[in-house]
Amino acid sequence: MEGKAIIQAEGLTKRYGTQTAVNNLQLQIQEGEVFGFLGPNGAGKTTTLLMFLGLTEPTSGKVSVLGFDPVREPFKVKEKVGYLPENVGFYDDMDARQNLRYIARLNRISDEIAEKRIDYWLEMVGLSGEASKKVGTYSKGMRQRLGIAEVLIKEPKLLFLDEPTIGLDPDGTNRMLDLIHSLSREKNITLFLSSHLLDQVQRICDRVGIMINGHLVAIGPIEELAKKKLGVNQQDYTLEEIYMKYFKEA
Repeated sequence: MEGKAIIQAEGLTKRYGTQTAVNNLQLQIQEGEVFGFLGPNGAGKTTTLLMFLGLTEPTSGKVSVLGFDPVREPFKVKEKVGYLPENVGFYDDMDARQNLRYIARLNRISDEIAEKRIDYWLEMVGLSGEASKKVGTYSKGMRQRLGIAEVLIKEPKLLFLDEPTIGLDPDGTNRMLDLIHSLSREKNITLFLSSHLLDQVQRICDRVGIMINGHLVAIGPIEELAKKKLGVNQQDYTLEEIYMKYFKEA
């Protein structure tokens, strides 16, 4: 994809004592793309994300996020970036609107603007009819959808999603994937998606990167990785086949 780099990592390395969690990461994420970040547990994905968010400092190398250094300018990064963890936290004794109003005020969004955004995003994630219910009564899937609305309240330029469809039924999953795709195509939000559900990654991601043992062993459009690793030109492959090939050879 062409465009300006939203994330640019050069030689990014993180060590914990004698253990290297991320080793010499070279990575560029372009504006407006949906990037899938894959790898087994312990591969270094979470550590990479923490460095991008300014929550842990690299041992060496450098990274730029939206033109800012997450180490020196963490608050500027957080102003422009949204992050949806796998397990989203809310105030369970408050309803959906109250939770979103609270987040909006933390982000210094005026009440007038916040109310319009709250109405819009509750509709987009399919929770308008459930907005007055206490979040403590929500299912896991409903909480996940509310989490999407929460991170979008501040209209981020870059959005990190960690297993965004966990707990969703098939209809909810389809709606979530369609929403993620529309955020990229219609609102030019850059999305960095971490998931173990490879069929979903294959459906919506422009490119993928595969991390194994702290190394980025593959990066590119899925069809290019299929041609390189499986020797196929047609779409008679799955991302899981590509992933397992890299995993077994690592």
